[in-house]
Amino acid sequence: MHDPYRALRFRDFRLMATGTFLVVLGEQMFTYAIGWELYERTNAPLALGLVGLLQVIPIFLLTLPAGHVADIFNRKRIIMLAQSILLFCYMELAFLSYPRGSLILVYSLILLMGIMLAFANPASSALVAQTLPEEAYENAATWNTSAWQLSSVIGPALGGVLVVFFHGAISVYLANALLAMLYILVVFFIRGEQKPRVRSQDETTLHSLAEGVRFLTRTQVLLAAITLDMFAMSLGGATTALLPVYARDILHVGPIELGWLRSAQSIGAICMALILLHRPPFQRAGRALLLAVIGFGLATIIFGLSHLFWLSLVMLFLLGGLDNISVIIRATLLLVRTPNEMRGRVSAINTLFLGASNQLGDFESGLTAQLFGPVWSVVGGGLGTILVVLLVAWFVPELRRMTTLHEDT
Repeated sequence: MHDPYRALRFRDFRLMATGTFLVVLGEQMFTYAIGWELYERTNAPLALGLVGLLQVIPIFLLTLPAGHVADIFNRKRIIMLAQSILLFCYMELAFLSYPRGSLILVYSLILLMGIMLAFANPASSALVAQTLPEEAYENAATWNTSAWQLSSVIGPALGGVLVVFFHGAISVYLANALLAMLYILVVFFIRGEQKPRVRSQDETTLHSLAEGVRFLTRTQVLLAAITLDMFAMSLGGATTALLPVYARDILHVGPIELGWLRSAQSIGAICMALILLHRPPFQRAGRALLLAVIGFGLATIIFGLSHLFWLSLVMLFLLGGLDNISVIIRATLLLVRTPNEMRGRVSAINTLFLGASNQLGDFESGLTAQLFGPVWSVVGGGLGTILVVLLVAWFVPELRRMTTLHEDT
């Protein structure tokens, strides 16, 4: 019988899922608090843009080298070191917040945090595979996604409550420091051992990174899944970026309804995760992935054309659920079809691709909305998503024929 709690029966994975929830909860609270404080101090939208820029630059420059580091050195120690530095950054931000300290120091700390996250993310993604056996990977990916989505819903709301109740962002920074400390303890108690990777004497960092890229190009199913997710987020991501425009100018609703629109995708993702947890593993995973991304494109088109608040809310709910199918399948493929000694590098490439798609998607949606209007921006993104699915299905027949997420025999 299918066991929806299979992954949670492993002590190390329970610790890892708890850590994922804690760290994402902290990141969401921090994003809210730092934006609120900087805008209150400067009244300049550019101050908010700099926060995103300083966090994105390390992702583009350091994620691939960080994947190489995660495959060579102990992943637990990498995470613990990065979180220790993040703990220091949160304490410093709390110290600077009270007297309204130098903005240069604040932005320097944000840049340092971005660097630490660039190194921690590939290591934590690769560490999941060390916490449970391979047959539980699909269930583990679903639970991990559920923890991420739940913390994404709770984090901004909790950050807002703390800012209002304590009259400032200091409480959020201190709460983040506490969460970082708890995450360090959680990772410390994980027992799973990382098998040492044997390196040749003449191997260079560039050669190691190229090896990861070659592996991904040879594993067509994994590359296709990443490609689908990347284009779905870049082309179909206009719905998220343009929500304020839709709320005010098309749906004619206020900030409360905008809050519901922003939460609908995460709620849909959580509901889909609960459904997938209580159903058997995918038996036609390739078809499920293709249909989910096609459905994502269709829901995007309907949202773009909708002038009804309830219909737009339903479409965003469906977008979150369908996207979560894609996320779970991709995350499971990354665990199942990547050798342990390459998980850091492949996870880094995946992080880089998806990070780029999010940023490019926001830029693309803003540009096309400026040139052609928000409706055509969203509808065009949905049509482009469907076109990409058809092209991937045509050029990667192995994906169409894929049955289970494990290696086909």
